[in-house]
Amino acid sequence: MLLASVAERVYWFARYVERVENTARMILVNNNLLMDMPKNSTLGWAPLVSITGIADIFYEHYQEANERNVLKFLVMDPNNPSCMLCTLTNARENLRTSRAIFPRDVWEALNDLYSYTKENKSAVLTRRGRYAFLSHIIDSCHLITGKLSASMSHDQIYEFVRMGRNIERTDMTSRVIDVRADNLLPKHDEDLKPFDDIQWKSVLDSLAAHQMYRRYVHVRVQGVAVLSYLLQDWYFPRAIQHCLTQVEYCLRNLPLNEAPQYALVRAQRMVRNADVRKIVAGNLNSYINDLQLALIDLNAELTSSYFEGREVSATIYNIADKQRVTA
Repeated sequence: MLLASVAERVYWFARYVERVENTARMILVNNNLLMDMPKNSTLGWAPLVSITGIADIFYEHYQEANERNVLKFLVMDPNNPSCMLCTLTNARENLRTSRAIFPRDVWEALNDLYSYTKENKSAVLTRRGRYAFLSHIIDSCHLITGKLSASMSHDQIYEFVRMGRNIERTDMTSRVIDVRADNLLPKHDEDLKPFDDIQWKSVLDSLAAHQMYRRYVHVRVQGVAVLSYLLQDWYFPRAIQHCLTQVEYCLRNLPLNEAPQYALVRAQRMVRNADVRKIVAGNLNSYINDLQLALIDLNAELTSSYFEGREVSATIYNIADKQRVTA
């Protein structure tokens, strides 16, 4: 029997580790993109705040979305419950209270990552130290994921780890598409048109997808092909279709899965049957909003089935409201 409180901590631990990695990569890619763009371009650091979905909190404490303010907000600001340091604190607390069911190596790797981030967080504010700091965090998150896969029994507990990781990836991919890709569609700045390839590459890089895109898609980096790949590819680990399929596999191995599976199928159909060319020509934001609503419905069913005190069971909130810690 798996207690609801344990399942909650496991699920959120996995989401928090994935979120830290996603945030670090997002900052690193944006930093590299701005180096490649003309100095007078309208691109900047504000899109990163939009991707997180908590711009209202940012503008309560900062007047301008400049480089220093955004980096401080995303990495170390205690006013931001989703900053990297707060997220690692939450991941560490959830793992600490569930240490008995995880390999010791995972606990040690997370502690090392937490200590490194806390001691070196100011490095992200300097261009000289930023790359090494963010790369170390990404590599450390990969290390934790690898240790979980290689040394933890793939039982019901591990299914909640996988489910948390893939739902967090689905959320991030949809947010990157919503903010980044929409800014690159034909109705936007003509002065940046010559740099479209660089910007579309940055969309892929934000999800570690560029090399696999070039391997499997076999066309130059351009809008419709990129969106099709990130939405509908079955094999890339951060493509939405792949992530939802992984959630399906997790649910098959869990009891009480009828309602979550029904909600999941609705989201899968939205992705699988999407005509990306028509979506691009129409309203991408509207499609992504509908997809996020489908994900919210899925979260609601997961909450009802697993995370409200039943035997194999966190409270999952609205997909934009992800700041729960269970101790």
